[in-house]
Amino acid sequence: MSPETQTTPGTVGLFVTCLVDLQRPNVGFASIRLLEAAGCKVVVPESQTCCGQPAYNSGDNASAQRIARNVIEAFEGLDHVVAPSGSCAGMIREHFPELFEGDAEWQPRAQALAERTHELTSFLIDVLGADPAQLIPDTARFDGIVTYHDSCSGLRELGIKEQPRALLASVTGLDLKEMDDTEVCCGFGGTFCVKYPDISERMVSDKAALVKATGAGAVLGGDMGCLLNIAGRLSRLDQDVRVYHVAEVLAGMTDVAPIGAVNNAIADNGKANEGTRR
Repeated sequence: MSPETQTTPGTVGLFVTCLVDLQRPNVGFASIRLLEAAGCKVVVPESQTCCGQPAYNSGDNASAQRIARNVIEAFEGLDHVVAPSGSCAGMIREHFPELFEGDAEWQPRAQALAERTHELTSFLIDVLGADPAQLIPDTARFDGIVTYHDSCSGLRELGIKEQPRALLASVTGLDLKEMDDTEVCCGFGGTFCVKYPDISERMVSDKAALVKATGAGAVLGGDMGCLLNIAGRLSRLDQDVRVYHVAEVLAGMTDVAPIGAVNNAIADNGKANEGTRR
């Protein structure tokens, strides 16, 4: 992006996402570190909720609208809204305006929010337009080979592809090796994995095999749904591959257990206790 199109960061509202909040708060803290390092003032509205995508994907537009109204009100008045998720950002950008089509009050408000909402890596590269090397903290280091999974929503709805890779190129010690079919769905698909579990399991098994074929010690991505799905399958297949959100690597915040590792430890402890009872 040329210097003429660079923008002043301003005040950014962080849309935390349900899975980050409930499963991986470290991703939220990493996102804040990256945004503040880029010169943004970051706020996290306490009244924010789910983006409403599960209801929307299930055809429950009435519930999706109720949730969307809350999100719109929570983030109005901010210069930008940033989500560490192509899925949630895509819901707000692409589907909020559709939800309120024909509504004279809420459609313009939904459209205004959509235009100010961005996925994290896209915001850093496409909106701020800064040199990727200047956006990465000095503490960001990740030694070894990694591979990257492109989530469907981020890739197809928002065009998230080169942005995370441009940022990862500035992380010391990191060697990115692309897997085959990196753009193919991992089988999570939100409610898809619940409605079609057998198909979903086959898809994530194929993805796990592609990860293993790269020889990478870690797989990265930009959506917690995909990463939890992939981490779970890798664990069940006993593949020693760590899983991290791209924000954690970029912010130098991988000094925590990889995604899925804590749950695995709890499960292993449960098996040990079961064995003791026997």
